Amino acid sequence: MIAKLREHNLSLFFAVIFLLALFGQSIAGLALFNEDQLSHGMDVVSYGAYITSSDFVVDVAENWQSEFLQFFVFILATVWLVQRGSPESKKPGDEGIDSDEAQLLGRFAKQRSPKWAKAGGWRTAFYSNSLLALMGLIFVLSWWTQSVAGTTVYNEEQAAHGQPPVDWLGYIASADFWSRTLQNWQSEFLAVGCMVAFSIFLRQRGSSESKPVGTPHSETATEGE
Repeated sequence: MIAKLREHNLSLFFAVIFLLALFGQSIAGLALFNEDQLSHGMDVVSYGAYITSSDFVVDVAENWQSEFLQFFVFILATVWLVQRGSPESKKPGDEGIDSDEAQLLGRFAKQRSPKWAKAGGWRTAFYSNSLLALMGLIFVLSWWTQSVAGTTVYNEEQAAHGQPPVDWLGYIASADFWSRTLQNWQSEFLAVGCMVAFSIFLRQRGSSESKPVGTPHSETATEGE
């Protein structure tokens, strides 16, 4: 049992710290929300009421959508774009979707290859792009959730200031929505770009996200050129 868990401890580690961070966010968010309620002479809310409120949902969703957009763009970009020297990139000249032989598809599949890699037709075509499709789907759902919850929060603020409410289309065309959205997008794109560029010259011994310490800066793939 322990050996099986060790084979998945990277995923488990991130699942645990994700849940801890989400719980911490909910506690801090509840305290901040209730401080605001009291400052406006309103009643405080319970933990359950807060985590099911649009205020909490919009804060969570706007971060989720930017994270999954980051991975969607990065996965797609690395099919066609390269960065010489970065372990996050394919070698210059290897751009594109690769041959069936290189991707172990159809008759080139191995005995233990996934069934849909061997199946051919639409199943193989879908499975060949399933990671990008899932990241894109989660991004769209998170973006939609953010926009719906954000509309509710925005209209609550409008009502508090004696302003008329807006519909969903009005909100997603508003400066409030795009300010929330773009402040997350720019930070995600900066982080990915820094990872690609810094990994050319800097190393972390033992990490799969880094080239071996002694690898030349100009070497893109760790297996050599």
